[in-house]
This record gives sequence, structure tokens and C-alpha cells, in this order.
Amino acid sequence: MRTRTISAVLFCAAAVGTVACQPTEKPEPSGVASPSVSAGAPSSAPDKDDRIPEKKQVPDFAGMGLQSAQDKAQEQGFFSLQSHDALGRDRMQAFDRNWKVCSQSVAGGETVSTDTRLDFGTVKLEETCPAKDEKPPAAEGDKAPDFTGKSVKAARAALDSGTSITVNDASAEDRLVLVESNWQVCSQTPAAGAALNGQPVEFTAVEFGESCP
Repeated sequence: MRTRTISAVLFCAAAVGTVACQPTEKPEPSGVASPSVSAGAPSSAPDKDDRIPEKKQVPDFAGMGLQSAQDKAQEQGFFSLQSHDALGRDRMQAFDRNWKVCSQSVAGGETVSTDTRLDFGTVKLEETCPAKDEKPPAAEGDKAPDFTGKSVKAARAALDSGTSITVNDASAEDRLVLVESNWQVCSQTPAAGAALNGQPVEFTAVEFGESCP
């Protein structure tokens, strides 16, 4: 009898172990999407770069604040926009609301493709627009331009990037020339028209609004 009892117990233990080893499927928690449902599917809305160019009339932006002009241009479908300093000082339009439009590369009323680049000539709000858009100086061939009255920043940009340049305060105050777009050239070495062959260039300058000595 004892032998039969032990055998029965061992058989049940083996049967229980077999059931315990069988894998069971866990139910999916509520709210979890089924793998068959795609997540993050791309929107059917066209991207800005996928817009088809069309012919439109360019508005007249003269006199508008730069930010307002840019917003209006985009409303009309023109997204290739840039701006520059109309006084030729090569200043950056860091805060568009502080600048106003004096000129535009495509005249108001002209009909062009909406992928045409529009370039705005601008000045700061408190400044007067020039009669003609002033371009920064540019070296013609190997000759030094006349930098007199131009900003030090624009003069530097006109020279080869490897040129050694020294800038000194033309007044007796010996000030540091830190923001070069705020300083105008009074004198230069070498002189305007002289050959540029890699020699160092020297400028004296005063702040805009001041007179050269």
C-alpha cells in the first residue's frame, strides 16, 4: 500500500509541473494600439517645399516695417526672402521690427513666379532712406577701393579674408573699434586705386555721426 501511495503522489507532481511549464498569453492592456495599426503616419498636407510656383503680382513694400513686409510677402506665396542694409554699412537685420523697407529687388506691381527671390533694402526705423540703394564697396581686380565714408565692416568684407587689417580711432580718444558697422572709414593705407598684393591694410575711423578730423 505504501508503494502505491508514493507513486500516485509522484504522478500528480509530475502532472502539475507539466501544466506549470505551458506558456500562457497575457492579455493586451486596454488603450494600447494593435500592431496592425500604423502610428505616426505622415500628413497628407503638402510641405512648403512642395508648393507649385505660380505667377503673382508683387506688392509694393516700400515704407512698411520689415517684419510686416515679410509677413505680407509670405501671405502672397513668396517665401524666398532676404534683406540688406540700404546704407551700405553691412549691418545685420537682427530684429526685423526695428527696420523698414526702402527698396525691393522686384518692383511693386510686377508679375513674377512665386519662387522668385525678393530682396529688401532697409534702414533702421529712425533713419532716412537713401535716394539710391548704396552698395558695399568691392575690390575691382587687384585695386584698393575708396573706403572713405564706408563702414569698417563693409571695408573688411571687401578685402580678401586673409588680409591683415588694423583699425585705429581717428580721434584723440583712442577708443576701441568694437562694432565695426557703427564706424566709418576716414583714411586708408594703401590709398584708393593702389595695387593690392597681400600687404597689410590700415584704417582710421570715427563713429557714424561724427566728423573725420
